[in-house]
Amino acid sequence: MKLLDFEVGIDQPFFLIAGPCVIESEALALETAAYLKKITENLGINFIYKSSYDKANRTSTNSFRGLGVKEGLRILQKVKDEIGVPVLTDVHEDTPLNEVASVVDMMQTPAFLVRQTNFIQNVCKQGLPVNIKKGQFQAPWDMQNVVDKAYEVGNKAITVCDRGTSFGYNTLVSDMRGLASMRSTNCPVVFDATHSVQQPGGQGTTSGGQREMVPVLARAAVAAGISGIFMETHPDPENAKSDGPNSMPIDKIGELLKTLQDLDNLTKKNGFLENRL
Repeated sequence: MKLLDFEVGIDQPFFLIAGPCVIESEALALETAAYLKKITENLGINFIYKSSYDKANRTSTNSFRGLGVKEGLRILQKVKDEIGVPVLTDVHEDTPLNEVASVVDMMQTPAFLVRQTNFIQNVCKQGLPVNIKKGQFQAPWDMQNVVDKAYEVGNKAITVCDRGTSFGYNTLVSDMRGLASMRSTNCPVVFDATHSVQQPGGQGTTSGGQREMVPVLARAAVAAGISGIFMETHPDPENAKSDGPNSMPIDKIGELLKTLQDLDNLTKKNGFLENRL
């Protein structure tokens, strides 16, 4: 599948979606986008910058949600213009989709809204690529119905993303078999390495996380065979305004990406034996 200006798929090198969870400031957005662009260019990895203008699914109303659609889109446009990278943001049921679509290069639907038919189809009608996150409550093969809904409105530029599955209270687990199962949708499969280590609501009024496990799951996912990696990253995760506990420190992401690139090359070198069993 062609995504933006590059090819993606299980037979292509993985692409990266990365950035801070939420847009905290113009300065942080420009700084992180420039840093990630430099690293990915040096490694030859196709890169899409991700940050959200609004986080509508925060645990508490006291949590920082973002800078709002007007300011958030202004900053994302500046990232595109000054840094020269494609941008992605989350959208929600009350999002002015046409306004967002006029700025971003790709949209992302939250996992909690994956079963909302009107929402999924309205997003896909905007004519942009869409990264659809699998619900934490869904089996991997349930994503076929979601993809079918997207295809019904004529959008074939769809990626499907696993961000872990609910496993008891405040806990997620990543089943690597699910990544292979989701390939049956014929959509590129993306693994969300940072939300998969999130502990939803684990700190009472905020979510916790185990960022030290991000490299572990990312390596496992690449070895299982995926088309893309999603990672939220921040220069100072301890003081990030959203998802700090499960964000990768940005100064460590280059080291991780190099390892993932080596694994990806090895994994895809001889194809996938599971397809012949």
